[in-house]
Amino acid sequence: MAKEIERKFLVANDDWRALATSATPIRQAYIVLMHDRSVRVRTKNGTSAQLTVKIGQNSLVRDEFEYSIALDDAEEMIALAVGNVIEKVRYTVEHHGFVWEIDAYEGAYQGLVIAEVELRKESDAPPLPHWIGREVTGDRRYSNQALATEKLQQDVLYGLPN
Repeated sequence: MAKEIERKFLVANDDWRALATSATPIRQAYIVLMHDRSVRVRTKNGTSAQLTVKIGQNSLVRDEFEYSIALDDAEEMIALAVGNVIEKVRYTVEHHGFVWEIDAYEGAYQGLVIAEVELRKESDAPPLPHWIGREVTGDRRYSNQALATEKLQQDVLYGLPN
C-alpha cells in the first residue's frame, strides 16, 4: 500500500519560476467523492492518464493507489466529473534534497499558486524555500477536491487569512 505524505503551502512570489525543472499541463476531475476517500482521473500533457484512489481523513498522510489508464477512457470519465474540472500547470523545483511541486491554476482559479512537498516520513522537516508562503496543510479549502466541488471563495484564491 502506498502512502502519500505531503505538506502544502501558498506561494509568496514568483522566484521559483527561474528554478523550475519541468512544466506539465494537467486536467483532473473527481468521479467519486466521499468524506474519507476519492477517485480522481488526471491527464498529463494530453498524452497520458492516471486513475487515483485516495483513502483517509488525515491531511498529512493518506493511502494512495495510482493506475495508468487509456487516455480515451480518462477523457470520458472527465466528462462525467463531479463538480468542475481542474486545469493547472505543475512545475517541479528541487530544493535541498526535496522535490517541490508547484501548481499554477488556470481558469476560475487563475492566480492561485500552491506548492506541495512530498515527504519520506512524517517527521521530515524540509528547509522552506524563500518563495514559500503560509502553510495550508489541513486547510481543506486548498484541497483539489474542494476546489473542484465547492464554490470559489475569494479568500482561497488570494490566500487571505480566515
